Amino acid sequence: KYTTFTIVYYWINSLGQKNDIYHRLENVAIPSGKENKTVTVPYNHRITPLENSSSGTYYCKVMWDSIQKMGNGVFVLARSTGYTETSYGWEILVTFTVLLATLSIAATALLLWKRK
Repeated sequence: KYTTFTIVYYWINSLGQKNDIYHRLENVAIPSGKENKTVTVPYNHRITPLENSSSGTYYCKVMWDSIQKMGNGVFVLARSTGYTETSYGWEILVTFTVLLATLSIAATALLLWKRK
């Protein structure tokens, strides 16, 4: 009864619409002596490329005759420009230079003031 099942991959977009990606029918043979035992079998599915920046939550669902089991889902945020690492190097350099220049001017002013 449980050896034939369907695996469905789909995603739900930001509007709550369900979009099927892929489905396949599986028929798993049970080896002799393994009857009436729970078995976990991993199934991987790679989604590439994401069509039209398909942000949303992706799910996997397995269906038997009268039973459906669904995964927790994985949220994917897709951007057309891709991910860019934030760099604060330039801002840190400018801040450090301004700080040193300010301290230098203040020290020079103190030296000149003490001299008089």
